[in-house]
Amino acid sequence: MKQILVQLDERTASLLEAAVPARTRKRSEFIRQAIARALLDVEEVRTRAAYLRSPANAVPFDPAAWADAREALRPARRRRRRRA
Repeated sequence: MKQILVQLDERTASLLEAAVPARTRKRSEFIRQAIARALLDVEEVRTRAAYLRSPANAVPFDPAAWADAREALRPARRRRRRRA
């Protein structure tokens, strides 16, 4: 695992200390999870921007194209198992 040295301002360091004290081994995991969440947020923003630039097919789904219209609107019934 790669190590990265990060400098924090006093306020952020104090908030981190209050949330996850340094004496617990959970602090590193807390920071890793925060970074992972921030990276997912960045990816979500990029994905949204890509879809806005080039939207997916705007044609609404037509269930009749895949099945009989009555079947598409009503789920198939399950058969009950007979007890032996």
